[in-house]
Amino acid sequence: MKSYDWIVVGGGITGAALSYELAKKGFAVLLLERDATMQNATRFSYGGLAYWSGTTDLTRQLCREGIERHRHLSAQLDADTEFRELDLLLTIDAGNDVEKVAANYAHFAIVPQLLSVAEAGELEPLLNKSAIAGALTVRHGHISPTATNTAYCQGFLRLGGTIEFAEVIGLIQEGNRISGVKTVHESYACKNAVVCAGGWSRSFLKAAGVSAGVYFTRTEILETAPVDVKLRTLVMPAVLKRFELEAESSRNEVDFLWDEPGKELQPPILDSGAIQFNDGSLRIGQLSRTLSDLNAKVDRETSETAIRAGISKVLPDLAGLPATWHECIVAFSADNLPVVGPIADRPGLHVFSGFSNPLVIVPALAERFANWAVGKEDRAIPYPTLREPLRGTGTPAGNGIASLHGLLSPSRFIAEGRTKKDR
Repeated sequence: MKSYDWIVVGGGITGAALSYELAKKGFAVLLLERDATMQNATRFSYGGLAYWSGTTDLTRQLCREGIERHRHLSAQLDADTEFRELDLLLTIDAGNDVEKVAANYAHFAIVPQLLSVAEAGELEPLLNKSAIAGALTVRHGHISPTATNTAYCQGFLRLGGTIEFAEVIGLIQEGNRISGVKTVHESYACKNAVVCAGGWSRSFLKAAGVSAGVYFTRTEILETAPVDVKLRTLVMPAVLKRFELEAESSRNEVDFLWDEPGKELQPPILDSGAIQFNDGSLRIGQLSRTLSDLNAKVDRETSETAIRAGISKVLPDLAGLPATWHECIVAFSADNLPVVGPIADRPGLHVFSGFSNPLVIVPALAERFANWAVGKEDRAIPYPTLREPLRGTGTPAGNGIASLHGLLSPSRFIAEGRTKKDR
């Protein structure tokens, strides 16, 4: 049986970044990914980097560290992540109180500027000005998540890391200690395993008798080929319904429903927005559902119709473009902060998941996790008492850092796992 210092389960952008950082520290690392062709939250992410959205000393610091890492990541990894900075346009629906909506953003590290309807139209000429009462804008980072993921993987391999494409079916345990990982065809020994499987993390950990507070939405978007239409900004609603969806579906009172088949914890929501990538392709979305079954089927035709109807109100020129419907599983937690750290009562088992908020901090937290793994103390990793629940944006129920990257992806800075007997 091959043996490693660390086995990373999940090869999306979080798993790739963490694998790279652990390999940089000299660890022998195996990255296990189920799909050779990426079909996860990384693949369908908007790729936004909300570096302006920290609300405490810790999250502001992580956002600063994160954006600085992204600005230099292409050079560090010797591959183009397609990093750029652009204007984020947060639309406020007609009939809403613009001052009240803007007040929800007053506590962020960089406060978005309130725009009139005319000013919003100047910033984004494709905008349907009759559909809005105003908008907010702030500079926003952006990457190609797939290019960044590939760059991390290539950098990891150059450092001597190993990538295997195989479905993970369980953990190897010696008493409570995790000593390895089993795939469909092979088993691997390890000193430490870390779960970076996004929305699949919940079911994987549950099979090991662990609840780490990771949930998931089934998220749906439309993707176009490169088009001539030019979208200047990343457009998202200022009042994000997804935050309320996540908060309501992760309440203690309904937590048990996640472990029952065929449940829909909340009605689906639609946050109409779009981003255009450097190659001219568009991702338009997004519709989110909280379904307890990871493999639940949805009516794609109905979903596509709803997404097109939603975007037609805000960006009508995009509504009729030929596009392909896609879905993916996106991890989140009850407090909108990533689940990062060791699992209690399971020595050797760790979590690095729940990054629906925000993508910008992934490089910073991956580096901090690797530093912690070699014995450097870090208040963002091992101490649950330092976790700070935060007030979020867009909805009264939202808490945590504002997440405006749209799909990526996977919510606490610390995971103090609970076994079934602790619940």
